[in-house]
Amino acid sequence: MSPLVPEPGETEGRGRLGSQWRTPSRWPYTCYNLEVLIVLASLIVPARKQLMSLGQPSTVDVAPTATQRERIARASALRELADDLRDTGAMFHDRGWSLGTSSNYSVVLDRDPLELLLTASGKDKGRLDRTDFVRVDAAGARVDHPEDRFPEANRPSAETLLHVALAERPGVGAVLHTHSVWGTLLSERHFAKGFLEIAGFEMLKGLAGITTHETTKQVPIFDNTQDIATLAGELRGRLDDSAAPLEHGFLIRKHGLYTWGKDVAEARRHIEIFEFLFECVGRLEFST
Repeated sequence: MSPLVPEPGETEGRGRLGSQWRTPSRWPYTCYNLEVLIVLASLIVPARKQLMSLGQPSTVDVAPTATQRERIARASALRELADDLRDTGAMFHDRGWSLGTSSNYSVVLDRDPLELLLTASGKDKGRLDRTDFVRVDAAGARVDHPEDRFPEANRPSAETLLHVALAERPGVGAVLHTHSVWGTLLSERHFAKGFLEIAGFEMLKGLAGITTHETTKQVPIFDNTQDIATLAGELRGRLDDSAAPLEHGFLIRKHGLYTWGKDVAEARRHIEIFEFLFECVGRLEFST
């Protein structure tokens, strides 16, 4: 007889857990088993779902292996980075900097070998889902890991190689690209001289490493082209220019802005700073 059940003929007793019964009924034992089942279910169901999401058998008689735990951790980190880019896209869309399916964003996942998480081509940046991404390698080609859950139809942006060229640089953890009205207009207006000059604005101090408003910033302007491999080569040349290395960002004629940072937060700040400065310069120039 279980110690939690009164002996036959007892009218009252006290079990191990201190519950007092006044009849020889077995109902407390049944309730105790039910509570145990509920607790076990709360542990088994999430564990089963977790293992099933990794493509493993839905058994829970053994603890996850070190490999499985590592895969779970990588999947969690991937979701966090995707959510950061989703929030960025929603903000940029609200500001009018990434309308329609324009723009693309990336974050560095690994450096040896180089891999990026990139927004898939043709996605509405204001309504990005966790599946609206793709993983790419140093050649800009799609690669898939077990923790990825991206649809087969997702393909890298046509401008992926620009993201790769920037992500190759030490200290670059994220690359963001926008298509704002002011960036588009100013890139055309100043294309002939090859750069947009911005000077004397307090907001210049929002760019990493700039500590005074007494700064003159020349933002290079590249011609728009469908030959992204060639453009990526030109970009690398400017980044490696020892006399005047390209820093913070650049414009593509009648197209938009590219900028980067050590992480998504810094790259996002650079977008905000540049777009503010573009509007200031544009309002001054187009009002005269």
